[in-house]
Parts: sequence; structure tokens; C-alpha cells
Amino acid sequence: ARALTPQTAETDAIRFLVGTQSLRYDNQIHIIDFDDENNIINKNVLLHQVGEIWHISTSPADKGVLATCYNKTSDTKVMTCAAVWRMPKELESGSHESPDDSSSNTQTLELLCHLDNTAHGNMACVMWEPMGDGKKIISLADNNILLWDLQESSDKAVLSSSTALEGKGQLKFTSGRWSPHHNCTQIATANDTTVRGWDTRSMRQIYCIENAHGQLVRDLDFNPNKQYYLASCGDDCKVKFWDTRNVTEPVKTLEEHSHWVWNVRYNHSHDQLILTGSSDSRVILSNMVSISSEPFGHMVDDDELSDQEDQHQEEKIKEPLQDSVIATYEEHEDSVYAVEWSSADPWLFASLSYDGRLVINRVPRALKYHILL
Repeated sequence: ARALTPQTAETDAIRFLVGTQSLRYDNQIHIIDFDDENNIINKNVLLHQVGEIWHISTSPADKGVLATCYNKTSDTKVMTCAAVWRMPKELESGSHESPDDSSSNTQTLELLCHLDNTAHGNMACVMWEPMGDGKKIISLADNNILLWDLQESSDKAVLSSSTALEGKGQLKFTSGRWSPHHNCTQIATANDTTVRGWDTRSMRQIYCIENAHGQLVRDLDFNPNKQYYLASCGDDCKVKFWDTRNVTEPVKTLEEHSHWVWNVRYNHSHDQLILTGSSDSRVILSNMVSISSEPFGHMVDDDELSDQEDQHQEEKIKEPLQDSVIATYEEHEDSVYAVEWSSADPWLFASLSYDGRLVINRVPRALKYHILL
């Protein structure tokens, strides 16, 4: 497996979706519900009969709707296609008990529509408009950016605009993220060693970070609280943080992994917490507090302090907090292809390795209280 996503529209129950990559069997989407109080994982399985799943993303507005990018094999070639699906009604919201006999109980996804890419090439990923009503999606296909409008019942996707990456050679997007800032009018894409920003209204490039990494850029993520900050990671084993207003140099670079870094994710609530997953089989949780929205810690109300504390507090405030690695998780024995924060619990995250092992972890309690108190 290499595809993992939180169920974005589910903000009460802790739920992740995993897509499988089996050559021999029908592929599946596993709905993983984590019962936080009892530390139990419940699982439901949906059949995804069209092919191995390379990417999965969920609607921000509708718990039942998701998109997958999958391989479709014909006699002569393999094509990566994308489609929008609906899960069965009774599985839409989280916190289900697992059926006792799951083998007899496999259900199938309902196809809502294909994102037709016959003219555009292989689909790399599908992104939903982050704050939207779940009707706008962007797909990256080879060197094309395609903006789709889903109709009312999502059973038809209309291509509303597109643009292509021009240049020498076989240009292909590897990944992209839709920015939650600027009224959701910007996306960032990665192709080869370059990161580009685009305006979704004009479909024009607005910034370009050439040679962002020494090798292929694998993933991107936007800081949820600071509108110009973007993280990237890649095959040079590095994670870099950029201010898109000045792209000549990264603001910070993390060099903790010893192999390709597949995934980088900002915590949605506390933007100093950064998750990365790599082919070195490790997941690393970092505290990038110096470039977060609270580089000096929480503001403390003057009234709450006595005189003695007051002086001490002033000394403390001048000093920005230090960046550090909080924890390295080594539960995986294979390449970690995906890490994701839960959309319901900001202190909980999941990681997925190629051997199909999904691990759920929490931010260490001491750090959680340090951030909160």
C-alpha cells in the first residue's frame, strides 16, 4: 500500500482511508476507525476493482466522497486514471464497530465519475479545494494542470480550465498541494527538482523555485497559519521550508532522513509540528518552532504574572524557541510512503509503509502539554 488520507470532512471521529496495491487481487480501500478511548482499530473494506491505488484524497465537504488515482492495464500499456467515488451510506461517518465476519461483508464503491484524462496523460494526484463545497478539484496529469467542476450530485466532472507545463524534455508533475490561503486561488506543484506556484484563476505561474532539491521533489505542504510558507521534500533526503515571496534560498532545511523523503505534513492546528516519512523506514516528528506562527511561544497576559515572574518572562520572550527532532518512529520495516495527521485529533497521526503496515501514533504527552500550557 502507498495511499493514505484522513477523512477530511470527518472532524469528530478519528478515521483514515488506505488504498492497496495488489497485482494479483482486486484492490481495496480500507476504512480505518481508531477508537481513542480504548485504543482499538476498527476496519471496513470497500472493493476498488479498477486497479492498484496510487493516490487517494477525500472531499472536504462530504464524508462519503473520495477520489483515487489508479493504474489501468490494457494489452499494450498501463495508464494511471482518476475517478470520484461514493462509499456506501452506512459507512460514511466514523466510529463504526467492525463486523464480526468481515469476509462476507465486503462492499463496493459507487463510481460517481471519471476525470477523463485520455488527452492529458497519466494522473499523478487529485486535490480538492481545501475550504470549498467539494465541487472543485484539480488533477495533475503528466504536464497538465486540470481544474474540474463537479456537478450537483458529483456524477459528472466538467473541465473548466487547464494549463500545461512548457519546456524541454518529458515534463511530468509528481505531486501538488492546494493552498488554504489567498481565498484558495493558489496551488503549488512539483516536477523534477522544481516547485512552482500557480494562480487557479488565470492558470498562470506565480513563482518558481528552480532546483528546490538536488533530486526529484516528492511532496509539498502549506503551513496552515502562515500564508507564504511551504514545505517540500525529496530524493536528496532533505526537507526544506520556503517563503514563497523570496525563493532564492530555503528558510530552513532539515536533514534527518537517510533516504528519499516521500511525505511532509504540517500539523493543522500547531504549525511547528512537522511529520516526515521516508524510504529509510522511519517517521520523524520535528518541532520547527522558529518558523512557526508562534516562534516565541504563547503570549502570556501581563496580569497573570507577579513581578518576579515578570522579569523572568521578559528574558524568556527575547529568545526564540529551538528547533529540534521530537521523536523518531521505527515501527515500519519497509519504505514509509505516507504520513498524515488526523483531521479530528490534532495530536494523532498515521503512517503507512509499502508492506501494508499502518501505524497510529500520538504526539508525546509532555510536548502536547508544553505547547498547550
